[in-house]
Amino acid sequence: MARGPGGQEDEVREICMQTITPLCDETWVDAAGNVIGLIKSQRETPERRRSVRVMAHMDEIAMVVKSVNEDGTLRVTALGGANPVNFGMCPVDILGDNEIIPGVLSFGSMHATQNAPQGGDVLSGNVHWNDVHVVTRSSLQILRSHGVRPGTRVVLSRHWRKPFRVGDAVAAHFLDDRAPMAAVIDSARQVSHRRNELTCDVYFVFTTSEEESNAGAMFASATLPGDTTIAVEVGPVMDEYGTRLSIDPIINTGDEKGYYTRGVVKSLAAAAARCGYTPQYALLVDFASDASAVLSNGSSAKAGCLAIPTENTHGYELILDGAIQACSLTLTEYLATYVERMTW
Repeated sequence: MARGPGGQEDEVREICMQTITPLCDETWVDAAGNVIGLIKSQRETPERRRSVRVMAHMDEIAMVVKSVNEDGTLRVTALGGANPVNFGMCPVDILGDNEIIPGVLSFGSMHATQNAPQGGDVLSGNVHWNDVHVVTRSSLQILRSHGVRPGTRVVLSRHWRKPFRVGDAVAAHFLDDRAPMAAVIDSARQVSHRRNELTCDVYFVFTTSEEESNAGAMFASATLPGDTTIAVEVGPVMDEYGTRLSIDPIINTGDEKGYYTRGVVKSLAAAAARCGYTPQYALLVDFASDASAVLSNGSSAKAGCLAIPTENTHGYELILDGAIQACSLTLTEYLATYVERMTW
């Protein structure tokens, strides 16, 4: 239920700190706003000095105010990779500097004709951000007093955030990246009980602004020890990628920012297999993660991406029961058996 648009993840950050602190040797929030939990290896090995960074992002797909109109409506654009159809006409929360106020994301009347530019787009289903607005029913003066301005974040209202049960699955907006965050927190819990097995220190990093720029991950990668970065993500279920909706984790082999380290890919898949799962290898071309971002900018020597199979990514997302646990168990097995290998 926590609201966490990129650059304004305060509600999510607070929950992360409360949850991760009892599990780790040290926890803190860095200068970029990332939440970091460190579990230290009890062994004195060369691998410990290298460390592993596990990243899951706190931010969600959202909107940002582009302009405030004279009638009190707001023009918005995407904050992260989304189109208006990902949200639909829906209630929103407008996160003003001074107060959070309600609004409605509107495409206009469905009784428009093709003669109106907006009507043509809406009726054809080809809706763009310049076709939509947010109705606030507030005057410019009131909006100004609430701190609503260009740059203000707009998110789906809590009215629409409650998870929805669908048979053996759960559905909700923003399982990206809440489901991976849950998997990482659960992995930290397991790792805290297996400290004696760790051959390296593990930094659990909950990053800011992944959807827009990967800024949090790049700052963390530049400031934390470690040669290897693992992103935990949702993975699209698509025939194009050969992925299926199951509990078997997706092992991402590459995405739009580059190819993941072969040795890390193999180790993640082997960890999944040892846990009794059938890893789903996938080359996710239209995709990116914190790990591929830090690998591509040279701030991490090696990287991999472990993903939870998810229907409707960046929409009303759905995952199977057991998929979060499968990801958590796989990640824990990888960390508990980590050995730095000079393979690429």
